[in-house]
Amino acid sequence: MATPDTFKPAHRDGPTGPLSGVRVLDLSAYIAGPYGCTLLADQGAEVIKIEPPGGDNLRSYPSTLQAESRAFIGVNRSKLGVALDLKKAEGLALLMRLVREADVLVHNFRPSVPKRLGIDFEQLGAINPRLIYCAVTGYGETGPMKDKAGYDQVLQTMTGMCALQGKRGGAPEIIYGSVVDYYAAALLAAGVSSALFERERSGLGQYVGVSLLRSALTMQSARLIWADGEPLDIGRDMRSGGVTGIHPAREGHLYISANTQRFWKALCQKTGLTELADDERFDTVRKRAQLAGEIIPRLHTALQAHSALEWEAIFGDEVPCAAARRIEDMFDHPQVLAEDMVGTIDHPVIGPYRGVTRPLKFGRTPGPAPFAAPVFGQHSDMVVRASGCSDAELALLRASGALPE
Repeated sequence: MATPDTFKPAHRDGPTGPLSGVRVLDLSAYIAGPYGCTLLADQGAEVIKIEPPGGDNLRSYPSTLQAESRAFIGVNRSKLGVALDLKKAEGLALLMRLVREADVLVHNFRPSVPKRLGIDFEQLGAINPRLIYCAVTGYGETGPMKDKAGYDQVLQTMTGMCALQGKRGGAPEIIYGSVVDYYAAALLAAGVSSALFERERSGLGQYVGVSLLRSALTMQSARLIWADGEPLDIGRDMRSGGVTGIHPAREGHLYISANTQRFWKALCQKTGLTELADDERFDTVRKRAQLAGEIIPRLHTALQAHSALEWEAIFGDEVPCAAARRIEDMFDHPQVLAEDMVGTIDHPVIGPYRGVTRPLKFGRTPGPAPFAAPVFGQHSDMVVRASGCSDAELALLRASGALPE
């Protein structure tokens, strides 16, 4: 395992995390791989983001921020940034120096690319047998689609998520927010952590495969059940229908969940629909879904008495609900602040900004404070020198173009 002080920037000072001392080389781009590595950084790992000469494609995505990509900053916090051309012999040689001292390497190349670049698992494992090698792919390592590029919304559409998101009988609809990517990132962090744990027993690294296809199907495990003997084309959605859903209030909209009898009765009492609470026609979720045409108009009329925020307060703990808010409202939401989930981080270009701090809470090893995503090649010189390169070797790397400005 790498020593905790190597490559540790001054603003990473603070308490250790569960993964402090683990060094990660992040060669991935977009969201799934990079954010998986950020989750490792959140737990204390030292993550070095290695970008090609053109940079991570996420840097060029549309952004209302001046000079920087909002998405890139949000996905790549707490990493050191190195620009490196792996297609040049000098760049590949430098990567091999870093691999020798690394604990984890993550990339999201298509399965045929790593061998061509000289960075497949077999080659890097020969250099560092303790290396955890994680490949993020679109469709996996085998099969007829293995070399296709995979993207979040492509996999959503392919795996039935969009069909189920759309209204019954209507057109498929995308689920915005890159849910497949972010779940793949969580699988990456979990898989790498498990492999690191196993390495403490065996002393050996191993290959960890994460794919967007696996992510999209795993997210739907409650739907992806086909019992022996039942027809294939049946209703698989988990939506309760009827009462459970988003409803208009006098001002704004309110999500209500009233699947249990206790919540259903509380909803009826709070909205003045007490005569519905004990009506046997509505005493199960299934019945309420079937008779939604009778219930919903009356519920909508009752909800016009107050705004969504007022209903949220009225329902309190007795009826699970939430007023529909904007993401901007989360910056100062009292619960978010109480959990210390949003903090101020200094960025070298945009200055101070408020963003996510830690997604996990550890009592004894909370981990160091987050720091901003790197600007392109920000830490190249520092990382190269720390790897043992002299100033003369650094100059040669610059001159060859292997270490782009």
